[in-house]
Amino acid sequence: MDFNERVAALATKVRNQRDAIQTEEAAKNAFVMPFISMILGYDVFDPLEVIPEFTADVGTKKGEKVDYAIMRGGEVQILIECKQPGDSLKIEHASQLYRYFSVTNARIAVLTNGQVYHFYTDLDAPNKMDTKPFLVLDLEDIDETLLPELRKLSKDVFDLESIISAAEELKYLGQIKRWMAAQFKEPEDEWVRFFATKVYEGSLTQKRREQFRLLVAKAASQFIRDQVNDRLKGALYTNLPKQAVEAPSEVLESEEVALSDVDRGTEVETTLEELTGYQIVKAIACSEVKPQRIVGRDAKSYFAVILDDNNRKPIARLHFNGKARKYIGTFDANKTETRHLIDSLDDIYIHAEAIRSAVRTFMG
Repeated sequence: MDFNERVAALATKVRNQRDAIQTEEAAKNAFVMPFISMILGYDVFDPLEVIPEFTADVGTKKGEKVDYAIMRGGEVQILIECKQPGDSLKIEHASQLYRYFSVTNARIAVLTNGQVYHFYTDLDAPNKMDTKPFLVLDLEDIDETLLPELRKLSKDVFDLESIISAAEELKYLGQIKRWMAAQFKEPEDEWVRFFATKVYEGSLTQKRREQFRLLVAKAASQFIRDQVNDRLKGALYTNLPKQAVEAPSEVLESEEVALSDVDRGTEVETTLEELTGYQIVKAIACSEVKPQRIVGRDAKSYFAVILDDNNRKPIARLHFNGKARKYIGTFDANKTETRHLIDSLDDIYIHAEAIRSAVRTFMG
């Protein structure tokens, strides 16, 4: 697996196991050690690379420990402190990490609860850990733009100078993005006032301000959704053939599934709902294969999701053309389709294992 695939694999592991992880020690074993080995590429069982329960004398604080110290050339390069699963990561809860940063050669400190990783350096003052992270990785909501920078900390391409030089921009970009995300959910008065004065010339009374607070939040949500939809359409249409698939709507046996997809019709209209459903199926299937191997094809009666652009490798079908009811079709090892009634697109996740199983069928 390449670097991004390893991150995605660990994210899947966190999603699948987080409910069973209740203690800090369990989080270290299940999530943090795999992060050090799978993502950063260090041997957690080699004390020349990774020292657990790292100890250094810090003033009057004798014998304090940091959970992990990652070594390179006999020097500490990265310090990692772990907290309870689900805990919010605040600098006030990382006193050992803060003190150890100033008495070792480490330039990178990591505070984590197993799911979220905060990366710190010393941008504000030399040899003193910053109070705000320059990079935040959330395995539940991965920002893929950060992965090239994260990879610079891995063993095979360790490039401390490059990541330190990029850290200031990453720090402020991350803070701006998180602030904007917060404003889109619950806009502050200043944010509301800024937009209101652009479109409204009257007095901004308290009642009017509350009206615009709702409008700003709604407009932001719609704007993001529109941008996402445009990207989904662009991504999908690069994979769709010029002609679409047509097949009867009843359950088909294995050979019929393949042959019917060869008979392509025209006059097919792909809906936004189908595009969104396709992206959900693709996201589920990506736990098993690379995203580019998942392809969508629209038909008059259904939208097909297939592996390797091969009609003989059906993963799922979206039957969304009915006026009242919608179904997702899943396939067993014999390529027999079973339809499942769904009330909303979120119900697709209920059939995630069947989707993954279909992908695995064609990987053997």
